Amino acid sequence: MSLPDRGTIQPTARLLLGVALIGTGACVEAEDLEASEADAIDFRVAADPLLPTLSTQTGPGPAYHGGVVTTTEPQAAAVGQAILAAGGNAVDAAVAVQFALNVYEPQSSGLGGGGFMLIHRRDAPPEDTIVIDFRDTAVDAATRTMFASSVSTDVKSTSGYAFGTPGTVKAMLYAKERYGTTMSLSDVMAPAINAAKNGFNISSRLANDTGSSRLRLETSANSLNKGYYAEARGVFRPNGNSLPTGFKLTQPRLAATLEAIAARGANAFYSCADPSGIALAIVETQTATRSNNSGGRGRMTCNDLANYRLRVFDPDDAQPEVKHAPLVGTYHGYTIVTAPPPSSGVFLLQMLDMLEALETRLGFSFGTGNFEFGETGTLHIMQELMRSAFADRGRWLGDPDFVTIPTGGLLAASYIQSRSSNIQLNSRRSSVSAGTPPTSPAPQVVEDPVKPGKPGKGKTTSEHEGKDTTHFTIIDDEGTVVSVTSTISDTWGTGLMARNCGFMLNNQMLNFNDTPVGTTANPAPNDVQPRKRPRTTITPTMVFLGDELIAAYGSPGGTGILNAILQVTLNLIDHNLSLKSSVDRPRISLDSGSSSADTEIEAGFPSSVRTSLQNMGYGFDNVTSIGAVQAIVTYPDTDALPEDPRQYGAADSRRIGGVRGLDER
Repeated sequence: MSLPDRGTIQPTARLLLGVALIGTGACVEAEDLEASEADAIDFRVAADPLLPTLSTQTGPGPAYHGGVVTTTEPQAAAVGQAILAAGGNAVDAAVAVQFALNVYEPQSSGLGGGGFMLIHRRDAPPEDTIVIDFRDTAVDAATRTMFASSVSTDVKSTSGYAFGTPGTVKAMLYAKERYGTTMSLSDVMAPAINAAKNGFNISSRLANDTGSSRLRLETSANSLNKGYYAEARGVFRPNGNSLPTGFKLTQPRLAATLEAIAARGANAFYSCADPSGIALAIVETQTATRSNNSGGRGRMTCNDLANYRLRVFDPDDAQPEVKHAPLVGTYHGYTIVTAPPPSSGVFLLQMLDMLEALETRLGFSFGTGNFEFGETGTLHIMQELMRSAFADRGRWLGDPDFVTIPTGGLLAASYIQSRSSNIQLNSRRSSVSAGTPPTSPAPQVVEDPVKPGKPGKGKTTSEHEGKDTTHFTIIDDEGTVVSVTSTISDTWGTGLMARNCGFMLNNQMLNFNDTPVGTTANPAPNDVQPRKRPRTTITPTMVFLGDELIAAYGSPGGTGILNAILQVTLNLIDHNLSLKSSVDRPRISLDSGSSSADTEIEAGFPSSVRTSLQNMGYGFDNVTSIGAVQAIVTYPDTDALPEDPRQYGAADSRRIGGVRGLDER
């Protein structure tokens, strides 16, 4: 069976999902499941809304009224929909989706990774959005120079020491216990367990990724690689061949791992004393390294796993962790909420603030004339904003538990004016360096990890952020919204699968500076330190009209994430594009202030615009995709439709994507 590209679930998948829920005692009858399937429609034939501009507006029909799930994988979207149909809330559905993605999309995220989760409860003000930072952390034995060698980035990123202590399992279990309903963890995890145990028909994307070179490493066992790289090959490349689209894949070892977690919670994953042996397998597997990287053995111990701690902001806590509170800004009458450091959300807000300052100083209106979508002025201004943001990001962003991040200074009106003062309408700046915001910490080492590349060849950096991440956004019938970006970094992470456990180990530690910028006494914000979290461009984002949440979205895509989120925000607010058009329109991405850095560009922009920009000094690198945004829009309750908001979703066509909803009318 070949899986369709968007929004439709095959009958076998429906049956599997029904068995998964009913067979474990979930409160859903067969006829209820059938009703939920009837309510779910392929979003390509549903209404495609604009962003509401007034709280009294009524959204177009048809729309969903009982919740929406949008993910990078259609079968995972169906799992989330079924959890909502069975009485779960958006958090229950998000947890189910994350565990299911380890089954359906194991190359992008899973138990061996980390990320960020935003949760917004209806009627809470924007600033009370809950943040769960489950970013992977450096181990206790990590050192600032551990990656400073002549070994290639590819080899480093596929060696055991690239694996950071993973947070996904702890985050999902914490979110379920604290913010989910009374639906049991076993019920929430049942769809993932059943899909892993009984099998499913793989998508074209997973089939294509089974041909990845990262599954063909170290084919001859030796004392360094220990033969451990063969574990993933045995699952995804049986007999040495890629899997075809529609292949029925079973993952019994992953199913056993998920069953252990469902039965015994976080201890099953994080305790080396647990009878499942999962933690012991993690520690042993990461001791493998590439044959030409003898120093690349992982250094994780059982204590690293046992001591992993989430960073959580919840305003209801007795002592909220304010360093991990969401960042809140405004843009053209809307309130923007995004993730705090080490996420790059502060630079999304910075770019939006700079754009407003430029409109005032230079007398233009973004979204009109030469600043409509795809015009020369639009792409020029966006590139200059990106250059400024990434220059500042390279110097100032890190783990707020280890370094003072001057978020207030980076967004201060005086600094915004200063950073935008040398941007002109018709010229490209030769290079852009980091600034010094007010209220910044005492002078320290200057960190700018960007190394000039050769003209026409882009640039290289001393940090590596993989692009194979996942994102999903969910809203339930009560208006609770969950937005999660989750990752193992590169496709298949390190290429190492936890022995006999069925999940891949991340390679997040390469997000740190490869070569340290600071000193032992004065480390730079993104230098490696024990228990530190590397910076990331992960940027889940929410948009509010007053205190009403009206949109939420996020994206995978490495350093392109931040720029993808910027462009979707501008498409919705300034270019007045519909939700699906905002997500699907072509994008650009520039992640360096260097004079020689090229801009990644997708197909779809007029050649005349590219020529005009090249005449200004911009260079371009053609790419097939930048990010893959998963988004929802909801219209506020009105007097005419109290307690009955209209909900919509869009899955980015850059991946197969899936949108599923309830109560469509």
